[in-house]
Amino acid sequence: MKEKSAEHVRIPAADREGAPPLLPRSSSMGPMGDGPEDGLGGGVADGLGDGLGGGPDGGRPAELWNRNFRLFFVARTAALFGDGMIPVALTAGLLGAGRPHSSVGFALAAWMGPLALFVLFGGVLADRFTPRRMMIIADALRLVGASVLAVSFATGNPPLWAVYALSAVAGVGAALFQPGVASTVPRVSSDVQRANAVLRVSEALMTMAGPAFAGMLVGLASAGAVYAANASTFLVSGLCLFLLRLAPAPSDAAQRGTFVAELVDGWREFRARSWLWGVIAIWTVYGFTVLGPMLPLTAVEVTEAHGSGTYGVMMAVNGAGSVVGGLLALRLRPRRPLAAGAVVLTAVCVNLVVLGLGLPVAALGAGQFVAGAAFAFWLVMWSTTVQTHVPPQALNRLHAYDVAGSLLMLAAGRALAGPVADRLGAPEVLLAGAVINLMVVAVLLAARPIRRLERIG
Repeated sequence: MKEKSAEHVRIPAADREGAPPLLPRSSSMGPMGDGPEDGLGGGVADGLGDGLGGGPDGGRPAELWNRNFRLFFVARTAALFGDGMIPVALTAGLLGAGRPHSSVGFALAAWMGPLALFVLFGGVLADRFTPRRMMIIADALRLVGASVLAVSFATGNPPLWAVYALSAVAGVGAALFQPGVASTVPRVSSDVQRANAVLRVSEALMTMAGPAFAGMLVGLASAGAVYAANASTFLVSGLCLFLLRLAPAPSDAAQRGTFVAELVDGWREFRARSWLWGVIAIWTVYGFTVLGPMLPLTAVEVTEAHGSGTYGVMMAVNGAGSVVGGLLALRLRPRRPLAAGAVVLTAVCVNLVVLGLGLPVAALGAGQFVAGAAFAFWLVMWSTTVQTHVPPQALNRLHAYDVAGSLLMLAAGRALAGPVADRLGAPEVLLAGAVINLMVVAVLLAARPIRRLERIG
């Protein structure tokens, strides 16, 4: 590490608990705010009511669609569109080749496993070699993997080991890519919350568009054609990232220690912020007990009661809710974003209750819509808080800890949802999830460092 470990020792304790971070102030981005708003008075209601609209200074909205943000937006949109094709391509390719149903699950696990395992290393590499460089390398890696799969499925029946191996390559690419996203947003936009909200809306739309396009392409051509389209999205993403012109950040030229020392230093930075590790610790429980089981149990309950077509419609409604949640986050600027996001998360209970009670399709749609909106709003509040409160030299590694913990617990929750539901009953698990959801919100609001953390910018 740099002498006296400048990356973490010289950050005052106040900065670790919510004062302005050491944000880069380069020609490519404006000031990220001069500090928290005056005073900590008021309760959660104050945080929900303050700061509607406006730019970072509360006045005229700052310019969002500058050249760098446009390129980054296209890169993220293309990559998310491609990611949405992968489950459809794997399912069509493997089942169409006569492979067992379990092969689809193993292939998806081969993608998610490396992502969860290597994302921490991706955070360290992004800090050492710059996030932009690592994201371009990740896109190149995924471009090669998707291209090989496209040729393999187009010319014959690839062996399962090859599909699993190439899926793992894609997972490693995602692990190298993901940590850099968090630190790039503040460097391409001076209004971090608006940028995150726009990206969240794009993600929701691509989550719907990617699978729909892949399904149409499978019908017209083959799984190989889907993988070819998937490869082209990584090409577009990589080119856009290559064209970014980011002013150097102080953290880019910082002296680095060994790889292990960087990893340990990231853990120290993580532990030093009680609001950060507090939310992630709570979120691991939430992901394991609520979010993880909710997706597979929703698929089973809705499909068995109303058919697979209705389930597809419900997922589209959920995506529409995510769009609305992102648009709300584009407009609302709560003074205490984590408190506001926690309050909004109570709406997820609606979805769990209507599913658990087996209510009619209209009620199921309403539940999916409000859950999608609530979750999207929370994610914008959380992403913006992390990106504006964590100093740039630690952001990639800390974001990697967030991603790793979330993915592992979500995967565990999804894997155990079926066996637990078989033993206790799916409605009981869903209704218990609604109760846990309320408890999670209560804990988030009860934790003072989380509840009182104020918005920067």
